[in-house]
Amino acid sequence: MSRQIATLIRRFPALIRLPFLIFRRLQSRYTVGVAGVVLNEQGRVLIVEHTYHPRYPWGLPGGWIGEDEDPADAVLRELREELQLAAEVTTVLHTSKPFRNHIDMSFLCNSLSPVGKLSMELLDFRWADPDNLPDLHEFHRQSIKIAVGFGARGDKWERN
Repeated sequence: MSRQIATLIRRFPALIRLPFLIFRRLQSRYTVGVAGVVLNEQGRVLIVEHTYHPRYPWGLPGGWIGEDEDPADAVLRELREELQLAAEVTTVLHTSKPFRNHIDMSFLCNSLSPVGKLSMELLDFRWADPDNLPDLHEFHRQSIKIAVGFGARGDKWERN
């Protein structure tokens, strides 16, 4: 039976379009946040002081993905917008679903330029020793911990 349905749909793809659109409308909507973990040659991590984060002002640079934006592209855009920092993504480090309808993703990134002028979203930045960090959101702390271990292995992630 499944083979016959698949054959029918392949022959007449418009048959599935309306049910697919209805299915998509009934699915949960999510926001997605991205954060970049940038380590320098001394093994220090780039952290920033956020203007709009009262509970944990210090953390990783990042933000929200835009509509139809690839998460890896979003983290590179955020690094560029917030820090005028050119970078490349090397791997996905960590994902989390901290509350309903939201997903956080962190990426290990290599810096390709020095930090430039900060956007108004940031007050300051510094390169911090991963063993001596200020109070951070747990997702940021876990992402840094994973990055330090991952970076030591020297693995490389390739985007398709």
